[in-house]
Amino acid sequence: MKTTKWLAACFGLALFAATAASAASPEWPTKPIRVIVGFAAGTPPDVFARMYGEYATKTLGVPFVVENKPGSAGNLAGAAVAQAPADGYTILYNVSTAFTINPFIYGKLPFQPEKDLVPLSTSMSQGLVLIAGPQFPASSLKALLEQAKAKPGSISHASYGAGSPSHLVMEWLKDETKTDMLHVPYRTSPIPDLMGGQVDVVLEPMASAHPLIASGKVKALAYSGPQRHPALPDTPTFAEVVPNLAMMSWHGFWAPAATPPAVLERLHAALLEASKNPDLQRRIRELNSEPLGVSRAEMAAMVQRDAEIYGRIAKTRNIHVD
Repeated sequence: MKTTKWLAACFGLALFAATAASAASPEWPTKPIRVIVGFAAGTPPDVFARMYGEYATKTLGVPFVVENKPGSAGNLAGAAVAQAPADGYTILYNVSTAFTINPFIYGKLPFQPEKDLVPLSTSMSQGLVLIAGPQFPASSLKALLEQAKAKPGSISHASYGAGSPSHLVMEWLKDETKTDMLHVPYRTSPIPDLMGGQVDVVLEPMASAHPLIASGKVKALAYSGPQRHPALPDTPTFAEVVPNLAMMSWHGFWAPAATPPAVLERLHAALLEASKNPDLQRRIRELNSEPLGVSRAEMAAMVQRDAEIYGRIAKTRNIHVD
């Protein structure tokens, strides 16, 4: 898993491998559909999976039953679905990083993401906000970079662990700007230490960052999305300071690669219809996220784009977790 061509070939094979499988029986579905979620109950992936399942149930007429299988950054859930019967009754809900980061930072995975599973439907996306405690002297990304260049190693950036998006995007920033900042990985939230001044900055998901910013507990320096966020109109994007540096966090559904094409299309259609439901869109936006419904081919392209970036960063900065 080293090159763009390799990624394109593998994902292309995964997307179209199911075309040789038998067509779905007319009566599908006739029983509940299991949705294996790679994170614990109550976490954002669990919440969004249940939201989508609620609306897809109305379309397909059978329950979507969520089962949580946390562990190894979504790898355990991915393996469980990869090994499940490819009949459309077991699908995966996971964060995109299980496909765009994990293959590059884990020495060995319990399944082959690019071959064993195929994209089914996206669900939501959100950007990351670079936040700092109120006492931190810099109030913008430009000022932070100036400080980092003037005093290399003087600024610390916390993350949610080695290889997490909050880590890799900052490594990307340092690589592009030729700056030196100290990485401080956390196993739990670094926010208390950020507010206490023990660490300087952290890239935080918009959903959890916005309440902190609105309350004045932290200040926003930059946003990782391609455009400024409507809720943070005065906060510039990374790309305004460092061209082309943009990254969104997103979730989606995947299915075993040998699932019959007709089943994949019915599942995709039901989930895409859910993403266009005004009530579901409202609920997602209330969580400071954006509903995201694209074609399966577009979803595969999103995986490839993010994997190219994250894979390059992981290799350049020699980042691995085992």
